[in-house]
Amino acid sequence: MNKSLILVVEDDTSVRNLITTTLKAHEYRYLTAPNGQSAILEVSSHNPDIVLLDLGLPDMDGVEIIKKIRTWSSMPIIIISARSEDTDKIDALDAGADDYLTKPFSVEELLARLRVTQRRLSMMQKVSPAETVVFVNGKLRVDYVAGCAYLNEEELHLTPIEYKLLCLLTRNIGKVLTHTFITQSIWGSSWDNNIASLRVFMATLRKKIEKEPNSPQYIQTHIGVGYRMLKVE
Repeated sequence: MNKSLILVVEDDTSVRNLITTTLKAHEYRYLTAPNGQSAILEVSSHNPDIVLLDLGLPDMDGVEIIKKIRTWSSMPIIIISARSEDTDKIDALDAGADDYLTKPFSVEELLARLRVTQRRLSMMQKVSPAETVVFVNGKLRVDYVAGCAYLNEEELHLTPIEYKLLCLLTRNIGKVLTHTFITQSIWGSSWDNNIASLRVFMATLRKKIEKEPNSPQYIQTHIGVGYRMLKVE
């Protein structure tokens, strides 16, 4: 039996049944919620490992649900939605979603997304004793164990994606990370046009850690290639 508990938030009965049948066949445990209010109740009551969330729910927009969950939990949220515009994807991911799957989708792709998310969860839960648990670079500090980042000793309020980007850059300080490496590390080979969205997330991250975003001190852009965390004295 797969130990992961999945919450399926979907108001369309046929889609919900397809997802739960797939989960059951692959030995996932699951809960269901047909609307936003019940989704928030299930999340707070059962603390699922992963949330599969439809954006177009009858009582509230899925982006609002993401924001509510992110006020107290960093559990992975995978969007499953018919909305295919880049702006919809960016809004959901910027609010704190971890991945985005567009309807119609194949069950094989859904299962692949779940596996990627589970691997990411497993990696985040393992901290090697020899691994640096606190990163310091100039006035920037990242506490990997606590999952917090600070600038000038003031905590930064980062979205889950921004925090993941910051951790990836700090763990590879001085190295130029390509767009492909970053997007695969953060989202997996999971959705189209992710480089354009990466630029959006990087811009919002810079606004929070750079005194002058147009003259960055910490994150350097290598045009057409990727990004690098600079060493600051």
